[in-house]
Amino acid sequence: MSYTNLDKILMKVQKPTRYTGGELGSVMKDKNAVDCRFGFCFPDVYEIAMSNLGLKILYHDLNEREDTYCERVFAPWVDMEEEMRKNGMKLFALETGDPITHFDMLGFTLGYELSYSNVVNMLDLANIPILAKDRDESYPIVCGGGLCAYNAEPIAEIFDFFMIGEGEESINWVTEEYIKWKKSGKKDKRDYLKAIAKLDGIYVPSFYDVEYNDDGTIKSITPNVPEAKEKIRKTIIKDFNKAYTPETMIVPFGEIVHDRVMLEVFRGCIRGCRFCEAGYAYRPAREKSAESLTETADKLLGCSGYDEISLSSLSTSDYTELKKLTDNLLEFTEKKKIGLSLPSLRIDNFSLELMNKVQKVRKSGITFAPEAGTQRMRNIINKNITEENVLTSAKMLFEGGWTNVKLYFMIGLPLETDEDILGIADLSEKVLDGYFSIPKEERAKNVNITTSTSSFIPKPFTAFQWAKQDSRAEIVRKQDILKASIKSKKIKYNWHDNRTSYLEGVFARGDRRLLPAIIEAVKSGCKFDAWDEEYRFDTWLKTFEKCGIDPDWYLRERSYDEILPWEHIDIGISKEFFKRENEKAKREETTPNCREKCAGCGMRDFKAGVCYE
Repeated sequence: MSYTNLDKILMKVQKPTRYTGGELGSVMKDKNAVDCRFGFCFPDVYEIAMSNLGLKILYHDLNEREDTYCERVFAPWVDMEEEMRKNGMKLFALETGDPITHFDMLGFTLGYELSYSNVVNMLDLANIPILAKDRDESYPIVCGGGLCAYNAEPIAEIFDFFMIGEGEESINWVTEEYIKWKKSGKKDKRDYLKAIAKLDGIYVPSFYDVEYNDDGTIKSITPNVPEAKEKIRKTIIKDFNKAYTPETMIVPFGEIVHDRVMLEVFRGCIRGCRFCEAGYAYRPAREKSAESLTETADKLLGCSGYDEISLSSLSTSDYTELKKLTDNLLEFTEKKKIGLSLPSLRIDNFSLELMNKVQKVRKSGITFAPEAGTQRMRNIINKNITEENVLTSAKMLFEGGWTNVKLYFMIGLPLETDEDILGIADLSEKVLDGYFSIPKEERAKNVNITTSTSSFIPKPFTAFQWAKQDSRAEIVRKQDILKASIKSKKIKYNWHDNRTSYLEGVFARGDRRLLPAIIEAVKSGCKFDAWDEEYRFDTWLKTFEKCGIDPDWYLRERSYDEILPWEHIDIGISKEFFKRENEKAKREETTPNCREKCAGCGMRDFKAGVCYE
């Protein structure tokens, strides 16, 4: 690509630094001196992509290999894409500016179902055939990973293979096998795919045949080559202290969503909330030591110049060395005026002392996630917190001088009633009452409570994977009930757009028959479906109709006997466990967290983390 042409184009687009590369910390290599050129593809814009923790890890992990050069490839925003197509420019990588057709492998990270249209659009913008079967050995191998890879069936036939589980090790395995295959002459792509299909966590969609019953349900998912396993078992890093951790980072030219140093304190979750795919998929919980994290933080701050650290995990306050870590970090963050943020705090083990310590530099708002408005509903979803936990923690915050509190809930949950919806308004009002219960002269001014609701979506590998998803009309009705029942002007109510939840629900439990509609929708202009200003819901509905697909069929309740589209993927948790949890939900029974008592989910077979502490 001519950089002169790029310069002319960048004069016409918003945020040109999205496309220039060359940031401090980015890796420059001799592209002709490596055996494998790997494009790390993120199907969203620069600001989102550069905030992704997986990218930060795998980019540097691959670039530490002398035989591999990993470059970044992001979805251009609509203005840039228009200029690229007008000028005949293919999708390119940030480091060298080369079209991605020059690469050996392209790896897409799949974190959100509404990015599927961007995957298709990015390949189209590169002039790479969309379907794996249409790409011969002259094209890059296309692979995928991330949470959505656990059921990527709606886009499975785009990909040569998926990495199921944690990618730090498997990305190196598949790269090594690729280099072997490349040096042997790259005669037949299937030879490479057969070699890696024998590895743990590698799923090659073309090696599996899917048959359907007359009623549309799946009849069978069957391997069609000897190398393909009946079940593809996820990979995990057993000793998280030994997991690859970069000691340098790319510093963006422009502001990104999470513009700070991120420390992953542990991976996995002990809680078992019945709606949470990530909580189950990333089990078992495995921690990094406070000493290791402190050392990493010091190095990353030194090479980046950032003035904020954020601790990353699914439930930060469950980290057993949290006090030790924060004490270590505060030894240098306070002096240097570096902020320390603790997202993902649990209401039931919230500590005002800790919050006062870490927010001495700058005080931000606090988000609590009761998830449901009544105790009955919290028991159903296994949230294992009480109303008293919520009110006590909120009042402690108000007494400590905080005035901005966000409360996060879900609506449309299984077994939910209108009383549960009204409970959200009631709990929000009680939190506000806690503020006013403090003497006027002792409380901070201008309290702001934001109550937000998202719509429940039944996800694979959860206790609710068989549940029906509420219709759009039902979600709107429930949102209206809640709007009408929140009386105080001090409480602001935000809600999630039911149209995006609808499409997410279709894709989350979808199968391979959805791909023609996804490709057709992209031809009709659909992309950036997660962005309100670009989402074309009516186009999606017309496309489903044109392709003879009833999207509502994918939102229906499933039976335990039905073969699910992800039945051939093994995350280490048994289907029987999920059935037991679903039945316990119907009885409003809770399950203790993993540190209190083992629930027998099946993860002990991995002999790692909390299962063997």
